[in-house]
Amino acid sequence: MTINITGRHIEVTGPMREHVCRRVERLLEEHPRIENVHVILSLEKHRHGAEIVLQGAGIGRVEAHSESDDMYASIDQAAEKTERQVRKWQDRVRDHGKEEGLGQIEAQLRQEPE
Repeated sequence: MTINITGRHIEVTGPMREHVCRRVERLLEEHPRIENVHVILSLEKHRHGAEIVLQGAGIGRVEAHSESDDMYASIDQAAEKTERQVRKWQDRVRDHGKEEGLGQIEAQLRQEPE
């Protein structure tokens, strides 16, 4: 599992790197199938942006972007968006196929006494 942190027009400092790693590791504890994480931190005039791109087995590619006046707030917002997207995807996969199929309904009807 790799975590890549890239800075666009900004130097990634040690505290920023630690904050990103802490947020991403929390996500990795909940979802161990994530294989690759790329975090892009950017600065445009006074807007601080954070983009998180996840790739994993069965997850595909999940992207989240956030902008605010504070870099740490942008990182937190992007991490929350990513968590929501991954959780939504997992719920969708988990719920898929829970409904009874036509074959199961027919088998139950045959077993019931008339």
